[in-house]
Amino acid sequence: MNENISILDKILKNKKEDELIKFNISDIVNSLFSELSKREKDIIIRRYGMLKINKETLESIGSTHKLTRERIRQIEFYAINKLKQLKNLENHLKLLKKIITQLLEEHGGFMEKEYMLNTLSGFSINNNNNNNNNKINKNCLNFVILKFLNEDFLEIKNLKFLNSFYKLKYFEHTHLEEIVEELSNNLKENDKIQNTENIFKLIKNFKTYNIHKEKLKAENNFNIVQFSKSDLFNENLNVINNNKPLYSILKVFKNIKQNKLGYWGHYKHREIKPKTVNDKIYTVLKYKKNPVHFTEIAKIINEIKFDNKIANSATVHNELILNNKYILVGRGLYGLKEWGLKKGTVLETIEDILNKSDKLLSRDEIIEKVLKKRKVKSTTIILALMNKDKFTNISGKYKIIN
Repeated sequence: MNENISILDKILKNKKEDELIKFNISDIVNSLFSELSKREKDIIIRRYGMLKINKETLESIGSTHKLTRERIRQIEFYAINKLKQLKNLENHLKLLKKIITQLLEEHGGFMEKEYMLNTLSGFSINNNNNNNNNKINKNCLNFVILKFLNEDFLEIKNLKFLNSFYKLKYFEHTHLEEIVEELSNNLKENDKIQNTENIFKLIKNFKTYNIHKEKLKAENNFNIVQFSKSDLFNENLNVINNNKPLYSILKVFKNIKQNKLGYWGHYKHREIKPKTVNDKIYTVLKYKKNPVHFTEIAKIINEIKFDNKIANSATVHNELILNNKYILVGRGLYGLKEWGLKKGTVLETIEDILNKSDKLLSRDEIIEKVLKKRKVKSTTIILALMNKDKFTNISGKYKIIN
């Protein structure tokens, strides 16, 4: 019985994947517009940005057609109504409607507007990873959903905690507001940023989540991880794919954002939206988790593009020197004091390690501990241990000479 269910699941999954392969928003729009006159088609395409990224104004379109803006408005209104009256309208929209329904169901019944449009645009075979095509696809999708599928999928906007989102008609969203309110309070209390996997674990411990978790269960047939990849950071994409409703909550919540390095937190948090060079340095080092050369830190800041400001190496170096939360651990290499790093020479670092140890340490043990605090060669540590004014070797173990 279980084997038969498994085979059926695979057949249904393959069928859905086949449908996605056939999905092309440009084909859907072109088939719709084949019912319009040349002028009607041109006006609608320009008005809703389905040829260029930016939508054109009534005045601009009127100038092209030598008509008043009011006349352009009338033609637009007439053309859309003409399409709404088509007997075969449902056939034109059948595939798109089915894909949106399944996509929303897998996300718990709702998706933040931009997130849904981006995902659908990614599925469209016309996308070809081109930014311009992606924006035009999104304009096409928004037009079709707004004008012809607005009874099946409702757009909810102007809520206190939530961004604009699309939902299935029957979907009740009050539980979302309860969960994001608890998340908001948690972020304020802890002032801590989290990667995606950890923030999912955090939400799953919420009282509100456990009350409403049945509403957040969903099938997993669509593979959306390809649209969640980042060139700047690695993320467990399977975790996202297997927790689409939770990911959808993060996307829809106004007060939480993901920074350029993959961490989530309150949108005003200095590691989510770093304002100063100092904020950017700290965010980069915290992400790297290891000491980094100051020139490399500047390079990473400029690659990430937190904003439009360019960071030069000299400015970054000055910040690192002046702020005591950064520690010089090697030639031009800096780490964070909170990692347990301390200023000082290799000799002073060895002394600190031996003073804190409750036993004598071997040479290899000392080398291992020093390398956690300083980026130096092992030979430099060995040479320091040979200082007979500071250390004595007792049967292969080292002790400070008082």
